[in-house]
Amino acid sequence: MSSTALLTDHYELTMLEAALAGGTAERRSVFELFGRRLPEGRRYGVVAGVGRALEAIEAFRFDEETLAALDGVVDAPTLEWLSGYRFSGDVWGYAEGETYFAQSPLLIVEASFAEAVLLETVLLSIYNHDSAIASAASRMTTAAQGRPCIEMGSRRTHEEAAVAAARAAYVAGFAATSNLAARHRYGVPTTGTSAHSFTLLHDTEEDAFRAQVASLGSGTTLLVDTYDVEEAVRLAIKVAGPELGAVRIDSGDLGILAQQVRAQLDSLGATSTRILVTSDLDEHAIAALAAAPVDGYGVGTQLVTGSGHPTSGFVYKLVARDDHAGVLRSVAKKSVDKVSVGGRKYALRRRDADGVAEAEVIGIGHPAPNDGDDRELLVPLVRSGEVVGREPLDAARERHAAARAELPVVAQQLSRGEPVIPTVFEGEL
Repeated sequence: MSSTALLTDHYELTMLEAALAGGTAERRSVFELFGRRLPEGRRYGVVAGVGRALEAIEAFRFDEETLAALDGVVDAPTLEWLSGYRFSGDVWGYAEGETYFAQSPLLIVEASFAEAVLLETVLLSIYNHDSAIASAASRMTTAAQGRPCIEMGSRRTHEEAAVAAARAAYVAGFAATSNLAARHRYGVPTTGTSAHSFTLLHDTEEDAFRAQVASLGSGTTLLVDTYDVEEAVRLAIKVAGPELGAVRIDSGDLGILAQQVRAQLDSLGATSTRILVTSDLDEHAIAALAAAPVDGYGVGTQLVTGSGHPTSGFVYKLVARDDHAGVLRSVAKKSVDKVSVGGRKYALRRRDADGVAEAEVIGIGHPAPNDGDDRELLVPLVRSGEVVGREPLDAARERHAAARAELPVVAQQLSRGEPVIPTVFEGEL
């Protein structure tokens, strides 16, 4: 990864300059990344982007080209300090795929003020985007009830956001993506066959089907809604035989069409041919198709835009710093509507004897008591500047499935509601 040091805001650098000049830049500080509340109506959120954030921290370097870009932004002593920048602090956080709630301390960064403050924007950028996508994806995979979901939103967002979205959706249970960059960078499985343009290229729909089957085999997926669905299904089985892998429907009343196509496929002996549907689906549309004979869903626009919540609303705040005697003191913002809770945080998921989550417990200054059924949430991610929390993406995927399963059953409801568990602080506020 090239340098991430310019993925920041101007005022991060001017704060650094003033702190260096004022002698406070090296003061030990604790920053916290959290959301004051869940996006409106959501019952839980999903942490994503942790692996990408760790890569960004490693790549946060001020090389000659980066320093040249800052000419006129900060003074010469600050540029000199930046030339040797290496994050040397510690980071703890919720592991990727974990669920979160209001005030959950998703990331704890402890370092000098100078080192930690510079990471604010890039960390927020990654966490706010990826967690929004994963949170929407989790609702969609819940609604799908075990049927596979495929991420197909690359053309509906920024090209780099598309790669991150595919990764986040996979963490939250999507089976595959159409995005080849996500396959190359992160190992997300990819899939795809053809669009309507391929059918329109040929003189007849049958010619298009024959060309696709000849190239990809009878196990391929044929798109059947370019002209007439019923005729296309007949031609699809004529060309590929009853072993045709799947048909895809991309328009119309998907529930009714799926029933009609299922009956037609069965009458033609293609009882194992699957039906895949696409067409601007969200979690509510997927849930509405639960009773239809649909075998999988392709989701695009609604997924990569967070299904109504394109950001998670996270902030990155200084919550503690050394005083003049070197003692770590709590600090907090007190302005109306944007109050922060000061102090170094610790977090656990309080669970009952059956392992069902009951509360998000945030200890201030020290960990809250664990009765043996509870689960600690913060894990080490960076220690003395070295990344220690890197893990395979499939580990995050498995973690999300387990974390979602421990939530109260009401978490599966797609209607607007309050968080499924409360957030409880223990310690001095």
